[in-house]
Amino acid sequence: MTDTPNRTLAVAGAVLIYACLIGFTDNYVRVIAAEVGLWQFHATRTAMAAALLAILALPLGLRLRPRRFRAVFARSAIHGAAMLIYFGALAYLPVAQVAAGLFTAPIFVLLIQRFAYGHPIRGLQVLAVAVGFAGAVMVLGPEATSGTSLPALLPVIAGALYAMGNIATREWCSGETAETLVAGFFGMLGVLGLFGMVVLTLAPIAVPEGAEGFLQRGPVWPTGSFLWWTFVQAAGSLLGIGLVIKAYQIAEASRVSVFEYVVLPASAGWGFLLWGETLTWLAVSGMGLIALAGVMIARQSPTASRQ
Repeated sequence: MTDTPNRTLAVAGAVLIYACLIGFTDNYVRVIAAEVGLWQFHATRTAMAAALLAILALPLGLRLRPRRFRAVFARSAIHGAAMLIYFGALAYLPVAQVAAGLFTAPIFVLLIQRFAYGHPIRGLQVLAVAVGFAGAVMVLGPEATSGTSLPALLPVIAGALYAMGNIATREWCSGETAETLVAGFFGMLGVLGLFGMVVLTLAPIAVPEGAEGFLQRGPVWPTGSFLWWTFVQAAGSLLGIGLVIKAYQIAEASRVSVFEYVVLPASAGWGFLLWGETLTWLAVSGMGLIALAGVMIARQSPTASRQ
């Protein structure tokens, strides 16, 4: 088609902006984690995202009501669990490392489709699984491989759940609009956040100081810093997800999914600029292998976007 070069350029631009937004906002989760808990963060972020969606729904003609409520609910629960783990890990690990774990999702998609749905795996895809697994081990480092560090394993657990949610997007929610799925995703995180706040209010536990208490901390009085960075998170997530969904609408999913791996260097770049974080050559090489595995898989089967 004659417009292919222009569409490719538009996709690259949209995904690049998305990656830069997500890489920037996710780096500030550690600032939020030092003040409040994971549960209050998600409840507050959902309230802000819902307000933004309500403002945009009419002028943009968004359809938020699901056609199949149970399918959207189940998909939202799976993706919500993945993002709970993802954001929980951000309090302990560099964003680039957590993102690398999440981007093992295409590997799990292949494995789940093979063993749960009986889809065949081609030779190139088998090689991609091996390459991606090797990359994940390199990124996570010796702490994860020795089994002594649960936080180091959390990103890969999030990647597995994220893969299940991506499969649910295709298998259960094919007739739903992108904004319906985004609304369901944020809504589920809000419900989980409120549930966690209630539980920790009724049965409080000892909370370590700072970011170490992110998972255990119940509701606290919000500060201006928390509200600001949570709003940045909500607005950045909505805009970033909107851009990447638009990219999937104007180009083949296999092409867009390859561009999505720019999130890895974008996250690492923001980590360096904001906090002076550097990654070992082993971790950088592992991120490269994970991206290579994603490219190999994308040649055979499309993957879904981060929602």
